[in-house]
Amino acid sequence: MAKEPKNTRHVKGVYKRGNIYWIAYAGLDGRISRESSGGDKFKAAEDLLIERKQSVREGKQPEVKKITNHIFKELATQYKVWIEGRQSSAKVKGYVIGQLETRFGTIPLRRFNMMLVEQLQTDLIAKGHKNAYTNKVLNVLKAMFTKAVEWEMVEEDILRRVRKVKGLREDKRLRFLTVQECHNLINVCDKHLKPIVITALNTGMRRGEMLGMQRKHLDLTHGFILLDKTKNGDRREIPINNTLRELFQSLPKRLDSPYVFFHPETGLPYGEIKHSFETARKRAGLEDLHFHDLRHTFASHLVMAGVDLATIKELLGHKDIKMTLRYAHLAPAHKTQAVDILDKTFQKGSTSQKLHNLEIVG
Repeated sequence: MAKEPKNTRHVKGVYKRGNIYWIAYAGLDGRISRESSGGDKFKAAEDLLIERKQSVREGKQPEVKKITNHIFKELATQYKVWIEGRQSSAKVKGYVIGQLETRFGTIPLRRFNMMLVEQLQTDLIAKGHKNAYTNKVLNVLKAMFTKAVEWEMVEEDILRRVRKVKGLREDKRLRFLTVQECHNLINVCDKHLKPIVITALNTGMRRGEMLGMQRKHLDLTHGFILLDKTKNGDRREIPINNTLRELFQSLPKRLDSPYVFFHPETGLPYGEIKHSFETARKRAGLEDLHFHDLRHTFASHLVMAGVDLATIKELLGHKDIKMTLRYAHLAPAHKTQAVDILDKTFQKGSTSQKLHNLEIVG
C-alpha cells in the first residue's frame, strides 16, 4: 500500500473529514464548491481536484455529484448501527439518539440550522436538565452530523451550522475521596461490588468499560488491561498493579462466561450497579458521591503524587488534554518546585558571573 505524502495537510484544496478526503475549489461563478472524493486515498482526492480545476480553466462548470435528500431518522438508524461494537458508550448514546429521533425523525437533514439546534438546547434547559446533560445531547448530535457528511448524506455547510451552537457552561464539580474514605467505602461494599470498586480506584476505568471487560482483556503476564473498545473508540492499555493482580487472580471464573465481573447465577455481566453503590455510599457515610467520582479519585491521587498530566491523560483515555487539566490545581507544590528549579538556574548563572569578575580583577 502506498504511503500518503507527509505534506498532505499543506496541499491547498484537499482536506480530510473523518477518514474521507474532500476537495474545495472555486467554480466559474467564483463560489467555493466542496466535494467528497468518496474515499480515504489522498492521491485520488488530489487527482479529482486537478480534474475539477482543469474543467473550470476550460470554461466548464464541473458536475458535482448530487447528494440525495435524507431525513434525520435515516441518519439515526445508520449511526446507531455504526457505534455498536465501536464505542463502549453505545448504550447511553443509543438512548440519546432515540430521544433525538423522536424529536427530529422526519425532518430533512438539510433543514438543520442554528435556530433548530438552539431550540433543542432551550427546551432541554426548560425541562430542568443539567448543563452537562444538555451538552452531551448536543455533542451526540454534532457527532451524527459529522458522520452524515462523511457518509455523503448531507452537505458540509449543514454541519457548520450545527457546530456553531456553543455548549453551556458546566459546573466544575470535582469530587474525590481521601485514602481513608476509599478504605471505608471498600469495607462496606457488597461482595459483587467490592472488586469493581477496587478496580475503579486502581485504574480510573469508566463503569461501562469495567462491566464489559472480559478475561481476554487481561494480560497478567505483562501486567496490562487491554481495552479495544472505549468511549472514544480508541484502544487503551492500563497497567495492572499488585493489588489488581491479586484481585484478578482471586476472582471466580466460569467456562460459559467470558466476563471478569459477572452475576453468579446467570454468568452475564452486571447491567447496573447504581443501587448497590448507593447502598455502600450510605453505609460509608459519604455525601455527594457518584460512581464516576472513583475515576476522579484515581486521577486526583496520581496528580497529588506527582504524576504528570500527559501520563494521566493517557491512562484516563482523554482525547483532549483540556479534560485532564481539571486536576491541575491539585498539584500546587509541583508548580512551586518548577519555579524553584528556575531560581536555581538563575542563581547558578549569577555565581558563575561573580567568579568570572573575580578572575578579571585578579
